[in-house]
Amino acid sequence: GHNFAYRCSAPIEATKRHLPDLPWKKVDLGKPFWQCTEAEIKGSPAATITYVFKSFGDIHTTVPVEPHESERAGRFVRQSKTECGIHTRTTSSGAPHGGALQDLIVKDAAKAAALKSACVRTIDLNERQACDVFCLVNGAFSPLQGFMDETAYNSVVKDMRLPEKQLFGLPVTLDVKSVEGLKEGDKIVLKWEGQEVAVLEASSIYKPNKVVEAKECYGTSSLEHPTVHSLIAELGQYYIGGKVHGLESPKFKYVVQTPAEVRATLPEGKNVVAFQNRNPIHRAHFELLKCAQRDVKDSILLVHPTCGPTQPGDIDGLVRIDTYEALRKETEQEFPMFRWAYLPYSMKMAGPREAIQHMIIRKNFGATHFIIGRD
Repeated sequence: GHNFAYRCSAPIEATKRHLPDLPWKKVDLGKPFWQCTEAEIKGSPAATITYVFKSFGDIHTTVPVEPHESERAGRFVRQSKTECGIHTRTTSSGAPHGGALQDLIVKDAAKAAALKSACVRTIDLNERQACDVFCLVNGAFSPLQGFMDETAYNSVVKDMRLPEKQLFGLPVTLDVKSVEGLKEGDKIVLKWEGQEVAVLEASSIYKPNKVVEAKECYGTSSLEHPTVHSLIAELGQYYIGGKVHGLESPKFKYVVQTPAEVRATLPEGKNVVAFQNRNPIHRAHFELLKCAQRDVKDSILLVHPTCGPTQPGDIDGLVRIDTYEALRKETEQEFPMFRWAYLPYSMKMAGPREAIQHMIIRKNFGATHFIIGRD
């Protein structure tokens, strides 16, 4: 895993690092190596050579590499799927982003009670934040296990990559107006409309550069862009990152399904074409869906619009859902291969970056192909 360092007194050839009983010492760093300083990785006294496991795509390199080396240095030793001896495979079709669907809901009542009792503050979420908590605790944002810390935030803003180098389109952050009285290590209850939905372990409290975030993520720092305006003028000036422990899934005014629930409706071994839209559905959309379903032979079509907050002037989410429900009832006999579900997600209007974010979310819901609305 990424929490371990392998310290030794002399270099070991990459082609031999898979062998047993190598002359290194395996050390648990207590956190991912990219969150450690060079001194923490090397230890005291400092090791001559230190190796760590990195990731290539969604999979760990099969041998460790030095922290400064590219993932490509971690040769795909003794495996059949290789390219010049280097591991290039990502997750298979239909697999979640990162290879495993995250489920952050705490199932043990005693553990949940202990987490709540250790909290020093309660934060009341707005709808945008509640949508993010839904996506986190139910795995729609897999492989994330919480709100991004400063390291992950900067990596995604700058490179569209998590520190492990997995693709991720936009930062997932919890903004607050004040952090007075809060310190790293504190636990915080997250509440949505009176419902205690999660406990956040505040491992990172930081003040982001919102101008950089705007330019990198939205392509502009102009306040005429609705999300840039919200980012600069409305969101809190501090972000809190850390692991999220779900207490229960946030509830909304419309019926939602988690990634696990949607996956349970999908037949084994079939391609799944997902459709994203933030608008009411119309006839041209439906013709597009039929064409896509025909083009991907014997596929399932997942109609999966977002129903959370969007830009000012957009039609209300509940009204949007009514249009989809009307079409579902009208067509369900003729098109039994269609599936319908609604996603609580706050649109960012981030163009290509948001398209990537939506593809990752639908991948976590089981999709193998993706259509981006409008049309």
